[in-house]
Amino acid sequence: MTWLLYAAGAAIFAALTTVLAKIGIKNVDSHLATAIRTGVVLLFAWLMVFIVGAYGGIRYITGTTWVFLMLSGLATGGSWLCFFRALQLGDVNKVVPIDKSSTILTMILAFIFLRESVGLVTVAGMVLMAVGTWLMLEFKKAALPLFFRQAAAKLRSNFLAYKKKRRDTAAVDEVSELESTPPAKKNWLFFALLAALLASLVAIFGRIGVQDMDANLWTAMRTMVVVPLSWLMVFMSGSYKEIKNVSRKSWIFLILSGVATGFSWLLFYHALQIGNASHVVPIDKLSIVLTMGFARIFLGERFSWQSLIGLALLTVGTLLPIFI
Repeated sequence: MTWLLYAAGAAIFAALTTVLAKIGIKNVDSHLATAIRTGVVLLFAWLMVFIVGAYGGIRYITGTTWVFLMLSGLATGGSWLCFFRALQLGDVNKVVPIDKSSTILTMILAFIFLRESVGLVTVAGMVLMAVGTWLMLEFKKAALPLFFRQAAAKLRSNFLAYKKKRRDTAAVDEVSELESTPPAKKNWLFFALLAALLASLVAIFGRIGVQDMDANLWTAMRTMVVVPLSWLMVFMSGSYKEIKNVSRKSWIFLILSGVATGFSWLLFYHALQIGNASHVVPIDKLSIVLTMGFARIFLGERFSWQSLIGLALLTVGTLLPIFI
């Protein structure tokens, strides 16, 4: 049962990653926060490569693998940037369920592009995860239609601004229809959904590209793509000017978040080495339960009964396709 201890440790550190990041990104640009944390993660990724002795596999990487490696890295970077932005704007107990729902998107994309079979139990699990996520978000009446209308309006408004032609003011009208919460706070859902979509693409690209490549080396090489992408976004957004204004507290928690991610990966892969993946992976997915608990303890976030029921359904939906 040693694998269980490693898997549980991986889940604990994964939960700590989110909570530490939430504390660290307060008053820090999300692009800059992602770049700082990603640098720490890169060190741990290569540490894992040298621990397992997988560095020799670099010379055997094929052209096709390089393509999917780059695509996976770009998708990972985009997912992290969006996830951090969502964390900055929204509560952990709402952002994380959306992020974990990427499992649903991954199953759908795997069915479409990889032709993987989807049985009734898997579909039932997906439905439970979707319903659980919905309940945890605690939408008010008609909130979801309003969100999609706002997202469409935002894209249209940006396009018009780029073309310097404001022929349609409907976008502004739609944004103003939102309820009392300021528009900036509503945008967390847009970024969280985009993060989940990109995270599902990471899994698909990884499934295709990592066929003949060590998983640890794949992770390290992929992170090498994410780091320059993160810093490119920092310089493009001009947030590099804010580095000198990052407080000591933010530096500490962002670094701790990266360290927690590294430890989570190390423990997770060690658990996979000595245990069955069908048992290890569900425990890692259940880090959401720990994340919610840490958010309550350290961030003071409160949960309604509806949210707790949603968490239960999400948990059952995650485990159902694996153990039945």
